[in-house]
Amino acid sequence: MSAQVFIYTTQWCPFCHRAKSLLMRKNVNFREIDVDSRPDLRRWLKETSGQHTVPQVFINNRPVGGFTDISALDQAGELDSLLRQDPPDGLPALPQ
Repeated sequence: MSAQVFIYTTQWCPFCHRAKSLLMRKNVNFREIDVDSRPDLRRWLKETSGQHTVPQVFINNRPVGGFTDISALDQAGELDSLLRQDPPDGLPALPQ
């Protein structure tokens, strides 16, 4: 699986731990960004994803939602295909 995956989390969030566990079970390399003390990233997440909760998962810079969203994609058989997609050339860096 070769997609670029970012997950925005907080340390105390049980859904963040579940999302990371799901991605780890799928052997996905992901970058975790803790937004606990980052109001700038929280604002960016709300503007970009329309959500104010964590986790927020981005696959190839596309917001795909939180744990329940990626779990539903997995159960529908759609998550693996998203994770197999190579990132497009020139993919801009997400805030960290």
